[in-house]
Amino acid sequence: MLWLFAILVGLVFGLLTGGNIGNLSRLRFRWPWVILLAVVVREAVLLTPLNRVDGAQYVYVLALVGIVVWTIFHFDRLRGISLVTAGAALNLLVIVVNGARMPVAPDLAPALVRHGNVGQYTVMGSQTQLNLLGDWISLRPSPEAYSPGDVLIALGLAVVLFLAVRNPKPYSDLTPP
Repeated sequence: MLWLFAILVGLVFGLLTGGNIGNLSRLRFRWPWVILLAVVVREAVLLTPLNRVDGAQYVYVLALVGIVVWTIFHFDRLRGISLVTAGAALNLLVIVVNGARMPVAPDLAPALVRHGNVGQYTVMGSQTQLNLLGDWISLRPSPEAYSPGDVLIALGLAVVLFLAVRNPKPYSDLTPP
């Protein structure tokens, strides 16, 4: 939900400051199917009963790797995408060091407290690593918990959409000869 809100904010502010929604059609992506597949797999593991299948958290990790790699290859095409890369890399780091599971603050995940692990999530505690990068941020009224990486991804998405609506030219087209 945070990411959809960020996309909407980027679009709205881009339009309010003189941008054109048609500029989005001028964006050119490398391997668009890679990011589409990575996001679909990530969401499928996150939101469907697949998250109860043992080992699905590793598929989630692979999807995150795909997102990080894809965004890196778009630094020269999408201004602001480096923020998305940084946020996804932070999430990837904390998930990898915790055995392919994202630690979540106990007060924000009562179901996890009862079960210990659910899908790619685990209860944050002394046994988990890099808790500062885990899901501990609550943005009320949303019931979801977010990580610093999630917030950075959302900020990056807003910036990317804002800049794309305002001026879709990649970095290489903006520099003088």
